[in-house]
Amino acid sequence: MALKVTSNSFKDGDYLVEAHILSAAYGFGTAGGNQSPHLSWSGALPDTKSFAVTCFDPDAPTGSGFWHWLVVNIPPNVSELALDAGNPKAAKLPTGALQTRTDFGAPGYGGPAPPPGDHPHRYLFTVFAVGTDKLPVTADTTAAVIGFQLHFNTLAKGAIMGLYKR
Repeated sequence: MALKVTSNSFKDGDYLVEAHILSAAYGFGTAGGNQSPHLSWSGALPDTKSFAVTCFDPDAPTGSGFWHWLVVNIPPNVSELALDAGNPKAAKLPTGALQTRTDFGAPGYGGPAPPPGDHPHRYLFTVFAVGTDKLPVTADTTAAVIGFQLHFNTLAKGAIMGLYKR
């Protein structure tokens, strides 16, 4: 079963605007606002006990892609995340939700910053309907372990894709 995922920040397949691109503070050569986009979802099964949201770039030249955002343990009555919810200092995540470590090395949203001149990269914002209240993870848990936990606990999922090239 698939969830329907939408955003007020971008349409599926559109290019992400500068507000969502990695800020200069990260040192990757981009100067965006580093705000996570608004996301909303619908179509979850009644036995959904929590949600998770990830942002993954499968086109990153790493051999294993790049994880830009991971949020787990979102309560089952929540059906959207506000603009900039991925900012650890903004306190916009729902109570109980947990951001975990990205490939930038810390929890929180880190926007796109593909190499200059590379082809457009795909940023997959995926929402997972999860069959357990809380995944057994911490803020320092790696994306691989989050993926492992989601593999065995996902009831449904859906995604929306943003693009970025510089």
